[in-house]
Amino acid sequence: MVKYVQNQPSLIEKIIAGLSYITLGTVGFIWLIIGIFTKNTLKPYLQYHIFQSIFLAIGYFLLSHLLGMVMNILSMIPFVGGLIMGITYYLNMPLIFEYSLIQMVCYTIIAYLVVTSAQGQFSYIPWVSEIIKANVRNS
Repeated sequence: MVKYVQNQPSLIEKIIAGLSYITLGTVGFIWLIIGIFTKNTLKPYLQYHIFQSIFLAIGYFLLSHLLGMVMNILSMIPFVGGLIMGITYYLNMPLIFEYSLIQMVCYTIIAYLVVTSAQGQFSYIPWVSEIIKANVRNS
């Protein structure tokens, strides 16, 4: 009887993938730079998680700044301004353990990504994961 062994990621790959999400892509970016200088190719598992963490960090940065600019512009409109300020207040006010609703959503997503990467799985976030899968090389 022949056993087929799946190519499971090593412990260091799981740690780098998890840390990449926790540090918003910084550890993954450093790992990519180290890989370039040592001329080592990354396995698709690690490439996927590093690129996804960097993509999510850049997307979060751009989205938060874009929404901030839109909220500032909309707050100048007389009747809409009050509504926008109320929505902004309720989304950013501390709810549980001094965390706002936006922070809890972000931390929940990061926790999901860290747990799935620690299990050696490819985490899935709609739209983002499809872009990353299409662009990660299968080495």
